[in-house]
Amino acid sequence: MEEQHLNFMREAIALSEDNVKNGLGGPFGAVIVKDGKIIAKSANRVTTTNDPTAHAEVATIRLACQALQTFTLEGCVIYTSCEPCPMCLGAIYWARLDKMYYANTKSDAAAIGFDDQFIYEEIDLKLEERKLKSEQILKEEAILVFEQWKASTQKIDY
Repeated sequence: MEEQHLNFMREAIALSEDNVKNGLGGPFGAVIVKDGKIIAKSANRVTTTNDPTAHAEVATIRLACQALQTFTLEGCVIYTSCEPCPMCLGAIYWARLDKMYYANTKSDAAAIGFDDQFIYEEIDLKLEERKLKSEQILKEEAILVFEQWKASTQKIDY
């Protein structure tokens, strides 16, 4: 393993450790790198921002996109102190990062109370079997907007 990869991961781990020591949130940190330079970094900010989506990976993706003025992070690599939860993994895919390095596993996270297994299980269930009750309404109205999008010449595909 190249020394630079280890150093970037150590930065992600240091962010997670700082979060724990200072009571700022969960023990998670992430760093995004492009061309060998850190573009963005963040720790978990869920409790300090009252935002359940402010996981380290999502916060770092947001900062990197702002820094690069783009919605795609092709050409970038993410280093995260823990294997991402389903939300963060989805965000990593949507951001089109080239590669991900992680330190702790989702099993390690579950062992300290961060267990996302129920989400993986819920995704596999039919809508009517999930714990989150769902009901479709106003499809006829909403589908018209999708048709407008499909026909639009002003859209930017992503």
